[in-house]
Amino acid sequence: MSRSRTRRWLRPLLSAVSLAFGAALVALMPRLVGADWTAVWRSLSGLDPGTLVLLFGLWALGLWAYTYVLTGSLPGLGHGRAFMLNAAGSAVSDLLPLGGAAGVAVTFTMARTWGFSNAAVTVSTLVSGVWNVFGRLLLPAVGIGALLLAGQAPSRELAFAAGTAALLLLAVALLLAGALRWEWAARTLDARLKGLARRLPRRPAKLLRTLGGSLLRIRELTLDVLSSSWLVLTLGMTGYLLLQGVLLYACMWAVGDTLGPAETVAVFALNRALTSVVLTPGGAGVTETGTAALLVYFGLEASAAAASVLLYGFFTFLIEIPVGGAVGAYWLGRRARKLTDS
Repeated sequence: MSRSRTRRWLRPLLSAVSLAFGAALVALMPRLVGADWTAVWRSLSGLDPGTLVLLFGLWALGLWAYTYVLTGSLPGLGHGRAFMLNAAGSAVSDLLPLGGAAGVAVTFTMARTWGFSNAAVTVSTLVSGVWNVFGRLLLPAVGIGALLLAGQAPSRELAFAAGTAALLLLAVALLLAGALRWEWAARTLDARLKGLARRLPRRPAKLLRTLGGSLLRIRELTLDVLSSSWLVLTLGMTGYLLLQGVLLYACMWAVGDTLGPAETVAVFALNRALTSVVLTPGGAGVTETGTAALLVYFGLEASAAAASVLLYGFFTFLIEIPVGGAVGAYWLGRRARKLTDS
């Protein structure tokens, strides 16, 4: 069998296996954290219409906030089309392990039909990706800081280690921001990384040299967009993450049990970090199990923890697939009509 044919059937097979594994983990999650499925279902089925409207509203507001990240990174893009790009790309990413590349391909295809050049979409992908990296670096730092301020560390030694990790994450985010903002900072960081690479074995040395060079190239490509849109990008990403965190708290409130602000921030930070696990699409199953376990650790009743995590997963993962599919179908229909008319 040729290599191309092997790849043709291997990817769908891996996707099916990955989805099945994620679904199995989600099904087992309540048992793994000590919950009873009957109690979980009772909590979810007892949600009143007003609560559901509130949750849907928070979810929609979060998606709309993220459109500012896309409109800021791709000048000329409207918020409606930004919503379509996000929805369609997320649906593809959620269905495939390592689906981010496929989601980017969908973004390129849709944006090209709206008249955007490959160069502009490339810059937009880089810029939005950098702002997502900022979020992934800063969220754990904020979560650790919140726990330390609330006195939730089990021991002084662990508190010191957690505080050091938070400061390290913050320092990395600041270095990255400085390298993007000032050319001298980018070149200084590149020189420092190359100097450190000379003292390391070949593989990590190559990684550091590539990282420094990549920062310089990204800065050159994205300088115009960053100089004019950094505030919109920052406010959009901040609003999106804030609304996602509020949605998590609202899901706990909806099933009748909540945590304090510090614990909620920490759980949210872990939840967002676990979505990067590539074992399943969007970290499905792994994310829910880890998040529910931390909720139980912080004192949430097991059934309430499982129910709130499943409810949150519905809004941050499951619902994206049909919504993105509907958006994709709408775009394809509009595209087909335009081709027919021309």
